[in-house]
Amino acid sequence: MTEVQDITSPMTTSEKRATWSLASIYALRMLGLFLILPVLSLFAEQLEGSTPFLMGLAVSIYGLTQVVLQIPFGILSDRYGRKHIIVIGMLLFFVGSVVAATSTTIYGVLIGRAIQGSGAIAASVMALVADLTQEVHRTKAMALIGASIGVSFGVAIIAGPIVAGLIGVSGLFWLIAVLSIVAILVVIYVVPNPEKSKVHRDAELVPSQLSNVIKDSELLRLDYGIFVLHLILTASFVVVPLLMRDVGLLPAEHWKVYLPVFVISMAAMIPFIILAEKKRKMKAVFIGAIATIVLAVLGLMGTHDSLIGIIGFLWLFFTGFNLLEASLPSLISKTVPGDLKGTAMGIYSSAQFLGAGIGGAAGGWCYGQYGAPAVFLMCSLAALSWLLLSLSMKPPRYWANLLISITDFTEQQADQFATELLKIAGIEEVTLRHEDGVAYLKVDNKILDSIELQSLITKTSQLSQQ
Repeated sequence: MTEVQDITSPMTTSEKRATWSLASIYALRMLGLFLILPVLSLFAEQLEGSTPFLMGLAVSIYGLTQVVLQIPFGILSDRYGRKHIIVIGMLLFFVGSVVAATSTTIYGVLIGRAIQGSGAIAASVMALVADLTQEVHRTKAMALIGASIGVSFGVAIIAGPIVAGLIGVSGLFWLIAVLSIVAILVVIYVVPNPEKSKVHRDAELVPSQLSNVIKDSELLRLDYGIFVLHLILTASFVVVPLLMRDVGLLPAEHWKVYLPVFVISMAAMIPFIILAEKKRKMKAVFIGAIATIVLAVLGLMGTHDSLIGIIGFLWLFFTGFNLLEASLPSLISKTVPGDLKGTAMGIYSSAQFLGAGIGGAAGGWCYGQYGAPAVFLMCSLAALSWLLLSLSMKPPRYWANLLISITDFTEQQADQFATELLKIAGIEEVTLRHEDGVAYLKVDNKILDSIELQSLITKTSQLSQQ
């Protein structure tokens, strides 16, 4: 007899182990990518054959290979097994790190960074999380992994200059290689093996759904936003470390800027997150955050030769950046139907890495041709285009995703279940995918009648078992 789903139940021990271990793999990989971000342009500048354009490309080339291979890796994980593909991806990350660590020319570092990015395991990790968690806990598991990415980014930006000061940038690449081996061991020995794998529309890109997502102008607007945000991030980090060095701050002490800037910016964004989500002022906060980015990069353009100016506007930038980095996935989730979420997030991730890939190269070229102010001018124009595009966005629907398993329901029972679901307060949309055994719900948690929902789930499950 099948156990009745309980939407209020905590994760099982196995689910917690799966979620935390996969979050650690994702975090270790992102830590490896971002540790190098605040110091790579300083290192690349000294390499044989280096030019400003190639320096910028070294910062961002991982994004270009990530874009190309992200979807193929996801498809391969469906066919050959999630854990096998994740291990292969982490081995590529290891090889790329070793190539970069042993390189004495800019071209070797470019090859190493490109190989690092080719280990595109994001889709495989998300699919494995979906394999190892119940539908009712899937959203919590995905949120935890999302949070791990944010934490790893913050740690990396602060720790990168400290570690590089102790062991050098080559040593930093060796450390990243070691982290990738640790991640492989976690995959093999800690992550549980799924009983079976299947396509999860909420967690994976489904090629047949691409046209439905691409037709949605609101989603494309958000994809453009993450493209611009990461273009600005990588372009800025081509020149910011160089500028801080040029105004007299030793590279090993750059963490003294990044630590307070990042921590204070995280604290500053909390009231705006509450205003956006709890007070339902998401559009106003979102547009305000984009305007903050515009002001920050214009400020960096005007004060690029002043350490105080760099610190102040870098804080403003990270306040807007952290707020947008948290808001954009939330807006994607609110906008897209539940059964298209995996595909929407796949396109979103591709846009993110494409922005990173183009940003570094474009920033390096601008720096080489016209100097640091031109980099920030380019960034400000990109941010301004995003701001203007966002003024006409529709106010978001404040609906959360909830998944209910209907594996044991007949088609007739599932259809009746959907009809009854829509009668419950707080349930706004229901999409049935009987072939996948899942009902995708959009719910308003402020008014959702959880007791009535659980009662309906219990009643229908008992009928299906008779």
